Amino acid sequence: MTLVTPILHTARLRLRPFTDADADPLFALQSNAHVLRYWDSPPWTERERAEQFIARCRAMETEGTGARLAVDRVCDGAFIGWCTLNSWNPDFRSASLGYCYNDAAWGHGYATEAAHALLQWAFGTLDLNRVQAETDTRNVASARVLEKIGFVREGTLREDCIVNGEVSDSWVFGLIRREWRPSTAPIPAR
Repeated sequence: MTLVTPILHTARLRLRPFTDADADPLFALQSNAHVLRYWDSPPWTERERAEQFIARCRAMETEGTGARLAVDRVCDGAFIGWCTLNSWNPDFRSASLGYCYNDAAWGHGYATEAAHALLQWAFGTLDLNRVQAETDTRNVASARVLEKIGFVREGTLREDCIVNGEVSDSWVFGLIRREWRPSTAPIPAR
């Protein structure tokens, strides 16, 4: 089953499918050790990883398992990161949310705004009942993003990752459809 990756718009952002032209800014993002300090994999060292990532984005869509979207600022068209809805299970009507933004974009509400748009699509178009997200317990800023958009912290996965050689715990967050508070502003999808 093919999942059509949407193009979503917010007041300040455009969420869109990745293109080959995104390889350089994507590599810059994913090779930044500061950005990935809580990530469950090391920063990239080879640009080819960006091309492989973009190919996997297309495969996710074709396989119907998710959508990973590049996020651009509307005011200048700059690529600032990406967000994803993956592990989509149409039978259970569930999926997982994730995101990664360059450090210059932190603290401006972009992650919250983009995730909210993606959730509107998830609950509206895909008719999901549950969306889950995980974050390293040291990543308090990411936890705040999830809580701002309605996620509830449901538990802790103890020592589930090794981040930069350090054993790490993750918080599990969940958002169910009946608790979702959609925006009143329409977000068009293709």
